[in-house]
Amino acid sequence: MKILVLAEKPSVAREIARVMGCQDKQKSYIEGPKYVVTWALGHLVGLAEPEEYNSKFATWALEDLPILPERMNLKVLRETSQQYKAIQQLMKRQDIEELIVATDAAREGELLARWILNMAGWKKPFRRLWISSQTDKAIKEGFAALKPGQEFDRLYESARCRAEADWMIGLNVTRALTCKYGAPLSAGRVQTPTLGMIIDRESEIVGFHSQDFDTITADFEQFQAGWRGNNGDGRIFDKEKTASLSNKLSGQSGRITKVQKSEKMEPHPLAYDLTELQRDANRKYGFSAKQTSSLLQRLYEQHKLVTYPRTDSRYLTSDMTDTLKERLDSVGVGPYASLARPLLRKQLSITKRIVDDSKVSDHHAIIPTEQIVLLNGLSSEERKLYDLIVRRFISLFYPPARYDTVAVTVSVEGESFYVKGTTVKEAGWREVYGGDMSSDNEDGSSTDEPVASSIKLPELVEGEIVRIRRCMVKAGRTQPPKRHNEASLLTQMEKYGLGTPATRADIIEKLVSSDTIERQGNLLHPTGKGKQLIELVSTQLRTPDLTARWEADLEKIARGQGQPEPFLQGIRSMAQELVSGVKVSIAEYKPHNVSSSHCPECGTRMLEKKSKRGTLLICPADNCGYTRAGEKRLSNRRCPQCHKKMELKEGKAGLFVQCLGCGITETMDKDHKHINKREQQKLVQQYSKPESVGSNLGELLKAAMEGQQKGK
Repeated sequence: MKILVLAEKPSVAREIARVMGCQDKQKSYIEGPKYVVTWALGHLVGLAEPEEYNSKFATWALEDLPILPERMNLKVLRETSQQYKAIQQLMKRQDIEELIVATDAAREGELLARWILNMAGWKKPFRRLWISSQTDKAIKEGFAALKPGQEFDRLYESARCRAEADWMIGLNVTRALTCKYGAPLSAGRVQTPTLGMIIDRESEIVGFHSQDFDTITADFEQFQAGWRGNNGDGRIFDKEKTASLSNKLSGQSGRITKVQKSEKMEPHPLAYDLTELQRDANRKYGFSAKQTSSLLQRLYEQHKLVTYPRTDSRYLTSDMTDTLKERLDSVGVGPYASLARPLLRKQLSITKRIVDDSKVSDHHAIIPTEQIVLLNGLSSEERKLYDLIVRRFISLFYPPARYDTVAVTVSVEGESFYVKGTTVKEAGWREVYGGDMSSDNEDGSSTDEPVASSIKLPELVEGEIVRIRRCMVKAGRTQPPKRHNEASLLTQMEKYGLGTPATRADIIEKLVSSDTIERQGNLLHPTGKGKQLIELVSTQLRTPDLTARWEADLEKIARGQGQPEPFLQGIRSMAQELVSGVKVSIAEYKPHNVSSSHCPECGTRMLEKKSKRGTLLICPADNCGYTRAGEKRLSNRRCPQCHKKMELKEGKAGLFVQCLGCGITETMDKDHKHINKREQQKLVQQYSKPESVGSNLGELLKAAMEGQQKGK
């Protein structure tokens, strides 16, 4: 008798089959003496569509809403039906007596496996493979410690509730809005409040009124200090007050009223979870959350260099303690050798900031595996992400950064001046980052303000008399809050419990693809469609509070602290209420992207839509669907090679120009008016290299001219 193993992807199935001794490769499975390993292709089974409950739902109509089946049905997805049929046949084999679920060890992985089992009517026993890395060692240990499938029933129920809730809310509200306003308007219990946060930030920016202010810095000869008012604010919004204070204080003597010395210790940061890694990758390298997830999946699945990616924990478990030195040894190559080797020569310091079983749910933090790394085998982007993970892991075992701070207060003519100086005593864990003492802002953006300032102060004592040599006035202007980038948006989504580490990247991408937000450089801007959409949906769906409570309820179900049916009943009531709100609404919607072009098929004014291929013109009329490429935007810049006008385009890094004939690309400066000359020279050199003799007209002309010179 044999055991059927169900993996989530073919690549994972091949690795499991190899490790477990299966060599007979078939189209849809790999068989061995004991195991038959097959695979899903992501979801093979999903929730049935409305028209599969009633054919009338194939046509979207406001009067048919809400659609709330008493019992949600499953269906085999058409695009992957062949693989489902193959798995179903394997399940019916007489020599298959048991099944092992080896899909991703998470909520979504559990759901896709259970739906396949339910659809196929599997009644025999099954067990669960629950591993956090794809190394040979992890697979063997996982098969030696298989768990009863029933232990994960609560996780499955949580996943089922999440899927059914998204179906009931997302489908009904999207259909209601689309039917009511005659435009493709998408809404959902997670994506809509996420859009709401971007809109709220935009409203703050639009409503912001900038003000001029001054700051005063006093030069005390041996040091400088800044003026602050009684409220601790150093900004002065009255020009007359600035002049009055400057005249009043220049040349005056004062007394040092306070000298406070203290030693600060800054412990190492916690290990990465997925959201924190996505934030850092976006801030440092401009990676989108989706891009980071994809790169991380390759490092986990293909290269086997990191542990399970989609985790929300930043701690390790106690049973991993004995493996930590082995992991350090495996990463101690190339630029990491000098950082890891000193740790290997002594006993590691394992603290509660590293290992804490009580703070690990399904999976521990993301750290390197014991697999030996070949850095040359990684792409440039994979290498950058791996570097973040390795340095964070190594830093866990370094001591805190230590520095002394001195805070000085000076009183002059009843006014107060403050200065703070810091001396680094021990770089500690910051040595892993080259001694870099810069920190991050709450919004995920970088700051040049160091954690430990390099300001050097002389030896000062309380009561000492000092004299202001001059007052220096600096003008400033209040700035509006920054627009969200993906790092800051991920922070807010995590704060309010919107989505999970595994789904947040897809939520952002869905907002982009539905044309409700757009990327401009590294910042996220709401579109005209997004601004209108947020006004059309119910206020309770617009804010994160309700959805965050739903996510908390799902987590309780996964832990056995809540029941599925009360949760789903609340979702049904919510869907009815939201659809009713749309039906009675008197709001209007006007497409923000109407072009001047008319559809050649029906004459309707066409809509502009951005895509990866450029701008598209789409006919919004029902039963038409005519689409064509939009007008090209030509810049005044000419290609340095063929001298044709270059097309103006927009990407993740902002505006750029590209020659459609030669492929030469040039970046734009921040003002979008001038070409970045340094980048231009690099790109011209790059694209001017001949791929083959005669492949470049410029090279042929150059060679001809050189030949003429020699002839002379």
